[in-house]
Amino acid sequence: MATQEGRLLLLIDDEPAQSRLVTALAAREGWRTIVVETCEEAHEALTSKEGVQIAAVLLDQWVPGEDACDFIRNLKSAWPNLPVMMLTASTSPLLAVEAMRAGATDYLIKPIAPERLLSALRSATRREAPKDELQPMTEKLSQVLDFDAMVGTAAPFRTALAKAATAARGHGHVLVEGETGTGKEMLLRAMHNGSTRAKAPMRLVNCAGLPGNSLESLLFGHEKGAFPGAFDKQVGLLQHCDGGTLMLDEIDRMDLAIQERLAETLETGIVRPTGATHGFRIDVRVFGASDLELDEPVEAGEFSAALRDKLSATRIYLPPLRERLGDIPALTRYFLSRIAEQPGLKHHSIADSGLSLLEAYDWPGNVRQLQAVLFRAAVFCDGEALTAESFPQLSELLGDNPLRGESRARGVGVLLYTNDGNLRPLEEIEADIIRLAIGHYRGRMTEVARRLGIGRSTLYRKLSELGIDNAA
Repeated sequence: MATQEGRLLLLIDDEPAQSRLVTALAAREGWRTIVVETCEEAHEALTSKEGVQIAAVLLDQWVPGEDACDFIRNLKSAWPNLPVMMLTASTSPLLAVEAMRAGATDYLIKPIAPERLLSALRSATRREAPKDELQPMTEKLSQVLDFDAMVGTAAPFRTALAKAATAARGHGHVLVEGETGTGKEMLLRAMHNGSTRAKAPMRLVNCAGLPGNSLESLLFGHEKGAFPGAFDKQVGLLQHCDGGTLMLDEIDRMDLAIQERLAETLETGIVRPTGATHGFRIDVRVFGASDLELDEPVEAGEFSAALRDKLSATRIYLPPLRERLGDIPALTRYFLSRIAEQPGLKHHSIADSGLSLLEAYDWPGNVRQLQAVLFRAAVFCDGEALTAESFPQLSELLGDNPLRGESRARGVGVLLYTNDGNLRPLEEIEADIIRLAIGHYRGRMTEVARRLGIGRSTLYRKLSELGIDNAA
């Protein structure tokens, strides 16, 4: 078993440039990387004296040797607890399904985003893991880019959408705050598509995925020879997106000096590339997204007050999923319908046992994590409906949580579905609702009848027909 101090990553890849990149990125998290070019060499490395220290495997789909999925299957058979991640240029959900069924714990798309790789490595070796179904696998489903895809009826969420829809039709900058996985990027894209600049240039930048100097050149541009290594002139995205929209995700991770420079650019409307003797007037709308509410880092001197204020023409807060648990049934059925559209997968309903389990979890990864969990469950489910048994790792996490027996969002649950995914008979559902009403109104039958919208005599007739005790 690999120790925390001696973590080794086995990279199976025959592309030298990509191998160097992965090795450098992994080193940021304290990993040492062993690079081999074929599956045969990988077997030799795993069975060597040093192989016991290997904590994770990253496999490029196109390495020579055997089929990647067959290799993963054989690897998991011999080392069942070893996390295996697949790296591929394909965005095909079918390949993701095949890799997961073979035993892959994650699936990364080339070119590799630095934060995505580091997140995958952290998840793969988390001490309380492997909780495979909780891995972030949102790359497998293409994003729908309109407000109709933002599912939910919770009041704070609808307020956020209403503000976003109004802002989309305007011209000011926008700041969206909320925990990771709440749907900030999706909201930004929906706003752009609903704006008057929908057909103008648009770019999205993840500020956490780039070193400060690279991000600065990407945004502002630079002249040839402006600094060592500036061999060519580069036009920055602020200039490239003139007349359009620039989206900055994880803006709270941007260096303070770049924040101040961006605030000045938005104030003056003039961008000056590094090393240039003059600037360019621009008309760019900036949408910023932050995992943190920015007031606290501003007070701590860690974020530019000027930039926060410039972006706050409209300020939107997306609530975490734990604050909108009532939306889980609708989100679940929406995601299952989207998943069913993917090659190699079929449509699944969800039984109340599964739904109650989903509602009992706090979802630290929010909507993105819910989607990933449903995707993984659908991959491995052969039946018509997902049940509590479809989420074994989630069941393990919750243990004997008393909230598992009933939904926190729905109070005392009235079960609508059987475990095979079919609706229960109307008579049974009606009986449960009447029992629920009698208990809720403490046996006051006149109030029960009024709240159910039926006459008192009708209520007593139904009690007799359904065999319900008045004191139920």
